[in-house]
Amino acid sequence: MSKVLMYGAEWCGDCRRSKRFLDSNNVSYEYVDVEADASASDKVIEINGGQRSIPVIIFEDGTHLTEPSDAALKAKLEELKVL
Repeated sequence: MSKVLMYGAEWCGDCRRSKRFLDSNNVSYEYVDVEADASASDKVIEINGGQRSIPVIIFEDGTHLTEPSDAALKAKLEELKVL
């Protein structure tokens, strides 16, 4: 598995922004489209306590961010020494 796993959807603006951030910083990640994978959608709902909020970005330390700003995503990746 990649160090970063992102659940999202193509129609989601926050997902596109987070993907752009990861891509522009050369962060390796696995992307799972919740529209194409029902089990991924269920996982997002489980992580978010019943809400289907995306993107959900899961890190190798087991933590996750839901709908993070670029600044929050950068801070987490720096904390994990990915950036």
